[in-house]
Amino acid sequence: MRDLPLAKVYQLLEPGPVVLMTTARKERANVMAMSWHMMVEFEPPLVACIVSNADYSYAALRATKECVIAIPALELAPKVVQIGNCSGRDVDKFERFGLTAKSARHVAAPLVAECFANLECKVVNTQLVNQYGLFVLEVVKAWTDPAQKDPKTIHHRGYGNFTVDGETIKLKSRMP
Repeated sequence: MRDLPLAKVYQLLEPGPVVLMTTARKERANVMAMSWHMMVEFEPPLVACIVSNADYSYAALRATKECVIAIPALELAPKVVQIGNCSGRDVDKFERFGLTAKSARHVAAPLVAECFANLECKVVNTQLVNQYGLFVLEVVKAWTDPAQKDPKTIHHRGYGNFTVDGETIKLKSRMP
């Protein structure tokens, strides 16, 4: 074993796929890339996520208390990285990256048609927002695109490195 700089620990523990978060405020939709999120509860489904107060989406999420988490497949990876490398303050990301915004049922934030899954979310807990930028979201409606068979997700490993979903294996488990 050898020492690992503590600043690199996050590269080992990235919890899940890179997702896109959409928000809408004052008739303006925005989309950001996000990889710091995790499941908190099964039913109702609760997701905790980190959104920095430096992100353009932060103010919209804080004000409207709703968003969509859209899950892109591998084919969207180049666009996802570009979305993460610019700010909605400066550009309409839906237009620039050719994304299709679709109306959600329960929130004003749009679904992303190109993603294989979209989760409409409402903020249910903001106790750690000021300290850590951590929002707890309840998924109130979930959508999947049946045309996208066996989508592969991307997982951020830091500094422009990503891992792609691999082989699926099935092992005995007591969990459903």
